[in-house]
Amino acid sequence: MAETNFDRHDITHIVWDWNGTLLDDNHANLAAVNAVCELFGRDPVEMDYWRSVFRRPLVPCYEELLGRALEDGEWKRVEQLYDSSYLEHLPSCELTTGVPDVLHEWARGGGTQSLLSMAAHDHLVPLITERGLVPHFTRVDGRQFETEDDSKTEHLVRHLDQQGIDPSRVVLVGDIDDDARAAREAGARSVLVATGLMSRDRLEATGSLVVDSPVAAVAALRGA
Repeated sequence: MAETNFDRHDITHIVWDWNGTLLDDNHANLAAVNAVCELFGRDPVEMDYWRSVFRRPLVPCYEELLGRALEDGEWKRVEQLYDSSYLEHLPSCELTTGVPDVLHEWARGGGTQSLLSMAAHDHLVPLITERGLVPHFTRVDGRQFETEDDSKTEHLVRHLDQQGIDPSRVVLVGDIDDDARAAREAGARSVLVATGLMSRDRLEATGSLVVDSPVAAVAALRGA
């Protein structure tokens, strides 16, 4: 059954994704990807292309991008260069349109919310803190351990378990198909926003409800 058929009235808690969902950072991501391309002698790519191929696990995604298998030690170089380039562009990244107002809106209606990102925890928390967003969330978690399949699933299970939240009352709002997968495997629901690193047709292929923004996600959950 498609995710679009779930009863919105059962949802009391939103788990928000960060990159591409609450933070408008596509340009920083693309700049970092193209820094990697330059290092490996690959022509730069456009956003439409990257949104058509980006996926988790990341290693095979980058191997497709670069047109060859990565050798020993090369993935570490990719990560280091990507991170340094992304951080260079991060100051120019704004919150997605409607944020933080939409967080207030969900709370005013009696809902609770938390934040879970696959960005490193030590990188994420200062960003959320300096933007004054921490009070909106019952918990903020970045990536704190590695998983074999590089999916958000185990992170989401832990995130909800640490809060004692029933997954059946939860919707994860994210921007890639792994968010839908994680929610499904954790027993939660998902709404995907078409503002991040994955094309709309790929998001719709998950069966999740796909909307244009975080504001539209909350409106859909409220039945507006």
